[in-house]
Amino acid sequence: MRTMDFAPLWRSSVGFDRFFDLVENSAQWNADDNYPPYNIERAGEDQYAISLAVAGFAPEDLTITAEQNTLAVEGRKTVKDTDSMLYQGISARSFKRTFSLADHVQVKGANFENGLLKIELVREIPEAMKPRKIAIGQSGSNDTKQIEQKKAA
Repeated sequence: MRTMDFAPLWRSSVGFDRFFDLVENSAQWNADDNYPPYNIERAGEDQYAISLAVAGFAPEDLTITAEQNTLAVEGRKTVKDTDSMLYQGISARSFKRTFSLADHVQVKGANFENGLLKIELVREIPEAMKPRKIAIGQSGSNDTKQIEQKKAA
């Protein structure tokens, strides 16, 4: 089964378009598209890190772009003289790797060290969306007297 029928869910849900697109895109994922290799790790409750193995690339060969809920990492190697190369086992091909980010996940920073590009992400939920306690107040004294008077009459 290559495709899923979301018709029953479309009839009873509103605003989940992005989720359905993510599911459909993940079904089209190609296992051959594994360059460069990467790790996604959870560094804390609301912190994540993506590490890409970009051996042979320099920081100036890499571009990181965060736009809405998408993170794109692009690598373009400058062309060097390959005539003198006897064997090339380190790949130098260009790539573009994209990651879908959840709502409120922001790129905190990026480091390049020992051939690894590490991108730090953090989920920052706005104050208005965080759970908050609601104080329970008491009715005014006038309302209580009126109810008591009606019961007595």
